[in-house]
Amino acid sequence: MTNFTYQIKKLPAYRAMGLKCDVPFTEIETIKDTIQSSMSRVNELEYAVNKNMRLGLSYHLRPDGFVYYSVYEVQEQQQLPEDMVEIKIPEMTYLVTKHKVGSIEETYMKIMEWINKNTYEVFKEPGVEYYDELPIKHEKHTNESQFEILIPIVKA
Repeated sequence: MTNFTYQIKKLPAYRAMGLKCDVPFTEIETIKDTIQSSMSRVNELEYAVNKNMRLGLSYHLRPDGFVYYSVYEVQEQQQLPEDMVEIKIPEMTYLVTKHKVGSIEETYMKIMEWINKNTYEVFKEPGVEYYDELPIKHEKHTNESQFEILIPIVKA
């Protein structure tokens, strides 16, 4: 990733529904099943805001893996379908960039470099223990060749 372009965006709170997996790094492939299942069930979300925009939300809450949500933003009147989960995302400020091709690890490294050089730090929920220098990663997928990465940040 040669040129790292970014924006700082404050986004409103929203609710999302879909599937969740709590996965160790050794079983990372199971995320693909969760993604495929959530995509195949999107039509159960009658009040989805955009059925073509899947959200991948990663929370590094365990030392050997992370919790991953494959979800879609929904309107208030959406009822929770059977075997799905709901997650409420508060209003937050994000560092936003795109990942196009190449190593996702390199993209995350560039994000961390940017945060370290600027007057921001990653957002961490008070009282929650995280196990990654980028503890919360949100991704907006509209097609699989590129996607938007949103890292919650706060002023240092």
